[in-house]
Amino acid sequence: MSKELSYLEAIREALVEEMRRDPKVFVLGEDVGAYGGAFGVTQGLFEEFGEMRVIDTPISESLIVGASIGASLRGYRPVAEMQFADFISCGFDQIVIRAPSGGNVGGGLYHSQNPEAWFIHRPGVKVVAPSTAWDAKGLLKAAIQDDNPVIYFEHKYLYRRAKGPVPEGDETVPLGVAAIRREGRDATVLTYAAMVTPSLEAADRLSKEGVEVEVIDLRTLLPYDKNAIFASVEKTNHVLIVHEDTRTLGVGAELSAVIMEERFESLDAPVMRVTYPDTHPPFSHVLEQACLPNADTITEALRKLAAY
Repeated sequence: MSKELSYLEAIREALVEEMRRDPKVFVLGEDVGAYGGAFGVTQGLFEEFGEMRVIDTPISESLIVGASIGASLRGYRPVAEMQFADFISCGFDQIVIRAPSGGNVGGGLYHSQNPEAWFIHRPGVKVVAPSTAWDAKGLLKAAIQDDNPVIYFEHKYLYRRAKGPVPEGDETVPLGVAAIRREGRDATVLTYAAMVTPSLEAADRLSKEGVEVEVIDLRTLLPYDKNAIFASVEKTNHVLIVHEDTRTLGVGAELSAVIMEERFESLDAPVMRVTYPDTHPPFSHVLEQACLPNADTITEALRKLAAY
C-alpha cells in the first residue's frame, strides 16, 4: 500500500509514525513546537505529542546537541533538527540530526550549504540524503530506528517540489543501499538528493542521441553502496559523479578514488565530475543558477564522457 505525498509531508509522516511507535522518540530544535518548524515540517506534532516530546529549544545548536546526547545515553531516541544545515558543525556527535540542506532557494552563504562531506569523514556516523518522497520517509524511519549516529540531510528545494508515493505503515528504506533510477549501458551517473532529477533529465536527452545512461541514486552517502556502484561501472565503463556540494574533496572525490583504485581496469575513460564550483553560494538568483549543476551542464559532461 502507498499514497501520494510531498517530500516534506513524507518526512512529517515518518516522524509521527515513529513517535507513535516508540514513546522514547522525541523531537527537539528551534521553532519545532507550536510554530511547526521553519519550513513547516513539524506542523501538528506539538498538538498531538505535547511540549514534553516536541521541544522548542533556544537558538543554540550546541544546546541541541548536548541535550540530545544526554537523552540518548538515558535510552531515548532524540530527533534533533538543525534549522539550517549550515550551522551543524557543532553536531558531529549527535544521535540523529535532521538538517535542511542545499541551495536553489536564494538563501546565500549561510543558508544554502551542503556540508555532507564534513560528516562522511567521521568514522561511525551514517549519512543519508533522500531524493524522493518515498525515501524521505523510509530513510528517516530507518535512521530513527538505527542504534548508530545518523545525519539526515533533507534538501530544502525538494520539500514541496518532490512528490510521489510513499509506503504506508512501518516499511523502511535500508541504510547503505543505492537505487537504480534509470537503467543504461553506456555511462553511469552517481548522484543523490536534488541532483537526481537533472541527472535523469540529462539521461533522457542522451537517450535520443543513442547513448543510454544509468542513473544511480546513492541515497546513503556513508556507508555508500559499493556493490551497486561497482556493478554499474563494470557494465558501462564510464562514470560521471554529480553533486551540489563544492568540488574539492567532496563526495565525488572519494567515489572517484575508490573506483580508480578498485575498478580501474573496467574504465574506458577518466571518472568525471559535475559539481558546484569552489565558491560560496550567492544571494543573487541569477548567480546561483549559474553555479548550480543542471541538466545542461550534466548533458554536456555526459557527451564528453561518452565520446572519450
